[in-house]
Order: sequence, then C-alpha cells, then structure tokens
Amino acid sequence: MAKKQFCQSCGMPLDKDPKGGGTEADGSKNAKYCSYCYVDGKFTQPDVKTGKEMQQFCKKLMRQQGHSAVTAWLFTLSIPSLERWKTATK
Repeated sequence: MAKKQFCQSCGMPLDKDPKGGGTEADGSKNAKYCSYCYVDGKFTQPDVKTGKEMQQFCKKLMRQQGHSAVTAWLFTLSIPSLERWKTATK
C-alpha cells in the first residue's frame, strides 16, 4: 500500500486536490505542494512566512468552510513540521 502524500505547505492530502497538485512555471506538476498553495512555480500566499502563520490561515479558512474549531485545530496541528516550514523563521 502506498504511503499517503500530503501538501508540504498546508498538509492537505494530495489525493483530495481537485487539480492533482501544484504546478511549476513550465506547467508541469509539482509532487510536494497542492494547487491551493503552489501555482506557476510560486506560493499563492507569499505573505505567510512561517508554519504558525499558515496554521492560523488554514484554521480560519476551515472555520469559514463550516468545520468545527476542534476539527480545524486537529487538521492543522502538523503544519509547522512540514517541509516548507522546517527552514522558515519560527
């Protein structure tokens, strides 16, 4: 069984991405990031600089989509430990 892949920016399961992943500048697919976070070789939220900021952004978005505060908190717990944020300023 293949290991489930997650966006290394927001933590969303990549198999839930309606576009099948983000894209590089040349239009090719990027296997690390989802289409909500990475388009045309650039991150879609350039003002988000840390994993904690992305966590807050995602929690707010999930709440707007109707998820409970507990669900939003639980689903965003791992964001600061994702690859994109490991080297970002804490």
